[in-house]
Amino acid sequence: MKKRKRKRRQPMIEVRHSRIHGYGVFALRRIRKGTTVIEYLGDRVSHEEADARYEKKDAKDNHTFLFTVDAKTVIDAGANGNEARYINHGCDPNCESTNMAKRIFIEAIRTIRPGEELAYDYRISRDDDDAPDVDEVFACRCGAQSCRGSMLEAPKKSRPAPRRRALRKKSAHSPIARASAANAATSPRRASAPIGGCSAARRFAAIPFAG
Repeated sequence: MKKRKRKRRQPMIEVRHSRIHGYGVFALRRIRKGTTVIEYLGDRVSHEEADARYEKKDAKDNHTFLFTVDAKTVIDAGANGNEARYINHGCDPNCESTNMAKRIFIEAIRTIRPGEELAYDYRISRDDDDAPDVDEVFACRCGAQSCRGSMLEAPKKSRPAPRRRALRKKSAHSPIARASAANAATSPRRASAPIGGCSAARRFAAIPFAG
């Protein structure tokens, strides 16, 4: 008997022009929530090397392919990168980045319809020496109702002065918000990513997976 040839499954994504910015990544078929869509690839370099590579970059240029892995390593998708570098920022994203064993993956956080553009929150790091117009340089054009107007991480709110009256301490085991990493048997806690960088070389930051 002749063996039936298995029908090749349609690719999950493709790169094409985006209404948000330049090129974008679009779903070719339905992508279920929790699916790992693609790994973010590129040269793995130190923060110092990343800064040196983009030292002469125009401060008004908002293109960046640098992704923070940890305090030592950055992925530069501008060199040997893949389709993941074309996924645009979105303030109401359908994906998020996760850090698993020092590798960056893009994962669907809800079901994505065919033809829909993929997006995740870049949360680009802010620096103490940022120019006053930095939010304009890194302006967001995602068009979401919840758009914060910038691809940069939200400014940190100043903490209110402590009250004089002694309060009971909260449990040290309170959950840390923001999540999503891989298909694990349990639901591990995640922490915010260590963000490094300077104005010459902006970094994305992923949500790390802590087992």
